[in-house]
Amino acid sequence: MSANSVDPHAVQQALSASHRIDVPKLLKPEQIAFFVEEGYLVVPDLMTAAELDELKADTVKIARGGYPSDRLKPLPAEMPADEVLRNILCIHQPHYISPVMLKYVQHAKICGILSQIVAAHLPAWDGSVKCMQSMLFVKPPDFQGQPWHQDEIYIPTRDRSLCGAWIALDDATVENGCLWILPGSHRSGYLYPQRSHTNTEEFDFSEESFGFDDSKKIPVVVKAGAVVFFNGYLLHSSRKNRSQIYRRVLVNHYMNAWSLLPWHYEEGLSIAKQDMRRIVPVAGCDPYAWKPAPTGKLDVFLRTCKANAALVTPDADINKQPKSGPRGVGPR
Repeated sequence: MSANSVDPHAVQQALSASHRIDVPKLLKPEQIAFFVEEGYLVVPDLMTAAELDELKADTVKIARGGYPSDRLKPLPAEMPADEVLRNILCIHQPHYISPVMLKYVQHAKICGILSQIVAAHLPAWDGSVKCMQSMLFVKPPDFQGQPWHQDEIYIPTRDRSLCGAWIALDDATVENGCLWILPGSHRSGYLYPQRSHTNTEEFDFSEESFGFDDSKKIPVVVKAGAVVFFNGYLLHSSRKNRSQIYRRVLVNHYMNAWSLLPWHYEEGLSIAKQDMRRIVPVAGCDPYAWKPAPTGKLDVFLRTCKANAALVTPDADINKQPKSGPRGVGPR
């Protein structure tokens, strides 16, 4: 679409306050300040038990091909649920096909918190937020974690507003591979270089970020139902699941709706105008609603971890929770 073909009335309509998505404001000022300073925020008990059960059931449904998708190669429909989960590493972009996953991308409480923190570092931000990615992780016993990295390396924004919302479907402990973070590592806005690592016992094939002191790292131990919010520049990692308890997580990524998203490049456009529009507005307004709707196949796919199946003992319980252990960290 050329600049001359853009309807100025459509632009004004997109900016109109009458088209805003209203969400509840749940955070206190001190929690917002903590996120801006430390780069993360833990909100316990944000999800109900019924919501967690719905997400867990939908995980199996997606993996078995319960929703039409050209790109997703499903696991056999007759495969038992526990075996399905033992074979899944990650389902990418499940909200493209699953109304259940889309519902949680748009979850009012989560989006209300995002509308207070995503771009709280910007003086004129109005709370508008959009989502560009969902990732449904299943971390079976004995499966590796991810080395240190920053999400902004993979999803570039123009204003440092990328934010992950990490929904714990199971208790996340040190033993089953919870998040580890380096508080405050987002502040400089520096993207650290990456390299291949040799610790394949602990981490998956992802490259590791390096060049920093990680002596002040902390584990983010949370109970099921907690949501961990973290900035895209925050250094974080996870370790191998050394327990018999699964660590399922739905991670959705969001950003300031006013910022362009130069994630996928369109030929013929300058770098300054690149903007991926396969997004979901979740709070405030969508200033670029006048842009044409994206076309092409939905990039939904399933990554399996069949090589890990032999390592999982038959008595691994996907719904079992530990009776005791450290509780969540972060602001109370």
